[in-house]
Amino acid sequence: MVVLAAGMGTRLGRPLPKPLTPLLDGRSILHRQLDTLEQVLGPGVDVTAVVGFQCELLMQAAPDLRFAYNPHFARTNTSKSLLRGLRTTREGGALWLNGDVVFDAGVLESVLPAILADESFVCVDTSTVADEEVKYTLDADGFIAGLSKTVTGGLGEAVGINYVSSADKATLVEHLDAVGDQDYFERGMETAIAEAGLRFRPLDISRHTAVEVDFEADLDRANALLSSARLHLHPVLSSSD
Repeated sequence: MVVLAAGMGTRLGRPLPKPLTPLLDGRSILHRQLDTLEQVLGPGVDVTAVVGFQCELLMQAAPDLRFAYNPHFARTNTSKSLLRGLRTTREGGALWLNGDVVFDAGVLESVLPAILADESFVCVDTSTVADEEVKYTLDADGFIAGLSKTVTGGLGEAVGINYVSSADKATLVEHLDAVGDQDYFERGMETAIAEAGLRFRPLDISRHTAVEVDFEADLDRANALLSSARLHLHPVLSSSD
């Protein structure tokens, strides 16, 4: 299990690493992620956080994690952070997620069968296709074909939660190593699909909450969705009830 937390988060404009951004429930994005991972996958889940920008703050905030350091965080993109993270994982498949994605437990619960079956997948949201987000297309068999911000005819958005199987992991590592320093990890996935025949299944999690926090508006939307979910689960009773 890998959390990508090395970036500088300049678009959000906060002085702290983006995963330490506080949410309205009192937890940081990172601690909400870790609590949710433990809730669904169990207390023994093995997590590596790839750190870079202000890494000491992240290490102090979650000292029980395993850490991989990307010393070139200021000039490399997520392809190189994921590369470092996957190289620290144990044998078997690996789940990874962006350190800025706010999601509820239902996301992981819905994809747990694919994790247990050790099948490579990409979590997607079919309810939205924004220009600035990572979008996807499918091949004739229903597997991921294109995966980028510039893909034409996107069917939905990738939400930043993915899994690579034990059989596919070494190949993905090779392709992450080969792509450019400024490439997102999705580029390594695309070349592995095109050149090595890797197959990532799209898993639609749009009925659940999953928001990548790039801008202040994203943070507001994440907090609003989480607040709505809490009210739905725990309705406020009037004094007459």
